[in-house]
Amino acid sequence: MTTMNISLPDSLKDFVDEQVNERGYGTSSEYVRELIRKEQDRLQLRSLLLAGASSAPTKPVDDAYFEGLRRRVRATKSGARR
Repeated sequence: MTTMNISLPDSLKDFVDEQVNERGYGTSSEYVRELIRKEQDRLQLRSLLLAGASSAPTKPVDDAYFEGLRRRVRATKSGARR
C-alpha cells in the first residue's frame, strides 16, 4: 500500500474526524478509502446506465420475462450451494 498526503481546510478535517468517530471507522484513511470505493462504484454504475441507454431497444418485457429471470437466479443459487 502506498501513502498519499492531502491538505484539507480545518472545516473539512473536522468533518472527516466527525465521520470517523460517528461511523466507526478506525482512521481517516479508512473513511477516505470508503469514499473512493463508493465513487468508483458510482462511476461504474453510471457507465453501465449510459451503455444501456445508448443500446438498441429490445422487445417489451412482461411478467413471463421476469419470472424467467427469477428461475435463472434461483437455479444459479441452488447450483452454487452444491
